[in-house]
Amino acid sequence: MHNITSKAGRLAMELSAEKKRLAQELEELQGEYDDIKPLTPTGTRDWYVKWGSMILGVLGVFLISAEIYLFGQIAYLISAIGWIYVGMQWGDRAIMIGSAISGTAVAMFLIENPMLFSQFFN
Repeated sequence: MHNITSKAGRLAMELSAEKKRLAQELEELQGEYDDIKPLTPTGTRDWYVKWGSMILGVLGVFLISAEIYLFGQIAYLISAIGWIYVGMQWGDRAIMIGSAISGTAVAMFLIENPMLFSQFFN
């Protein structure tokens, strides 16, 4: 009988040690996951506006680089408006201010250069 209880005791100690090791490994994996997971929720309205605005901003820069100024400026202006919305939703003043400044500069350029519109609406 003594042999059975000592064997059961050893097994219990091994199981306890393995449980502790697995719990520690799970905690480390959870920490690694937390480091790489996105901080913002996905699939929400602001998520779609964020990605749409990012695409429009990049498109605007490429269009301007290709000397398609009107459509590039308009794409970039819409992008800036989208980012202002995202900044408001997130309560992030840096996003709002940066987007408002660049959006205002683009809008001023469009207003001061009406000849950009004349080639399309004449």
